[in-house]
Amino acid sequence: MPLNYSKWDNLEVSDDSDIEGHPNVDKKSLIRWKQRDIHEKREVRKHKIAHLEAQIACNNVLLPRIKEIADTLAKKESPTAYWTNLIQQLDKQPSKDCPPGNDPTKKEQTYDGMLLSLLQRVSQDSLEKVKGLGISVQSEKQARIEQELEAEMRNHVKQLSGAIQEDQKELVKEVAEQKKKITSEDIHEGFDSKYVPPKAEPPPVPHEKITKPTSSKGKAQVTEFEVLNTKSVEAAAASDPEDDDDDSGLPQMTPALVEFSKLALGDYEKSFKFIQDHRDVYVPGASDALLVAAFEAQSEGKSKYAKQCVHQSLLLQYCEKLGKNGVGMFFKKMITGDPRATKVFVEDVENTYDHLVDRVRISKEEQAQDNAGREQIQLVPENPDVKISFNVPDGPPPENLVLEGPGTEDLDIEHVRKALQYRWDVFEAFPQDLKEALKTDKLDQVNKVLANMEVDEAELVVSKLDDAGILNFAEGGIRDETAGEAE
Repeated sequence: MPLNYSKWDNLEVSDDSDIEGHPNVDKKSLIRWKQRDIHEKREVRKHKIAHLEAQIACNNVLLPRIKEIADTLAKKESPTAYWTNLIQQLDKQPSKDCPPGNDPTKKEQTYDGMLLSLLQRVSQDSLEKVKGLGISVQSEKQARIEQELEAEMRNHVKQLSGAIQEDQKELVKEVAEQKKKITSEDIHEGFDSKYVPPKAEPPPVPHEKITKPTSSKGKAQVTEFEVLNTKSVEAAAASDPEDDDDDSGLPQMTPALVEFSKLALGDYEKSFKFIQDHRDVYVPGASDALLVAAFEAQSEGKSKYAKQCVHQSLLLQYCEKLGKNGVGMFFKKMITGDPRATKVFVEDVENTYDHLVDRVRISKEEQAQDNAGREQIQLVPENPDVKISFNVPDGPPPENLVLEGPGTEDLDIEHVRKALQYRWDVFEAFPQDLKEALKTDKLDQVNKVLANMEVDEAELVVSKLDDAGILNFAEGGIRDETAGEAE
């Protein structure tokens, strides 16, 4: 079978074997001249093709506008008035539309500027033609001008149409000539394959270690955490009893999980897109972190956010239970509105949230019972007629401190300033809940905060309140009424 080499016929290479010059002329110079000639002709052809394409595009924009003007001149009762108004409009309010590469700030390079130049030239030519006819009657002269305007515009339409056709023929010819030879510019990538390594799996959510401190009296303080799926927890504990000493702790919410937990209930499309864009949401421990966040939110009275966390946690759990392609399978059913799947999921969300509400209520009751039986520090007046109040500072002492009133003559203003500054520093160092309770100036609110503190911490707080002058007693002294002493 003979080989076919015709595909190489159009290949243009730099070969000096067919160059035959004068023996007195250096052959290397002839080769360089020929190469330069080839490249120069190729570059000239490229510029000519680009010029023809731009000229055809520009004329295709102008041609319909010139046709419209010619047709309007034939229809108008007063063509001269229309012509004058059109010229004034193009001159005073031109559009900035222009061919690509032109400067829109220069009127002559815009489409309106080109059309204005044509109309002005047609006006001048028409007036000269009518003037050469020697018509003396004004009405006949005006009618003749209108006829010349229309005829000139028709003539330009014909000329421009012919120019476009000639340019198109020339463009086809130049493009064909350009494609006769294969050059380096025609080289392009065909099939290409590159290995892109897959993204690494995101790490699981971090866990907060749970410390088990002991009290000063040697009593161990054990923190018990409530879980929703008690059966699975019991089974896990039974299967590996050595895990009792594991301090892995509770899963924490990551910034992506916090954003994921705020998505609206039932908005499965947004949840699906969020999981696709944030791979660190669909990791081990994410659903547990959302349940912990739901428990904390419900404990703080944020029921709406707690239910959102439960909803998003169950989304992840269902996807995990459906296997490798669980995410796509689950959201396909939910987004398309599968009635059975939707009903099962919504009921599960409601039941899980109701169970969460019950566990939060029971946890608060147990905590209240524990608080009622433990040692506390409470502020109690020595005499029922004595009222305890709190002098809460509004801020640090002003720079221009002025002492007024009887008994202030012998006071040192710097000592007063230091005392006021100390009172403010002590108040600012208190926890936020204690500061809010002090601002209410109600004894029961302050005692509630003190009841949640350890005895040593509460005693230090009361001591600072007394030293800073925030705590006011009619008689000095603080009595510690604890459950132990009451017994």
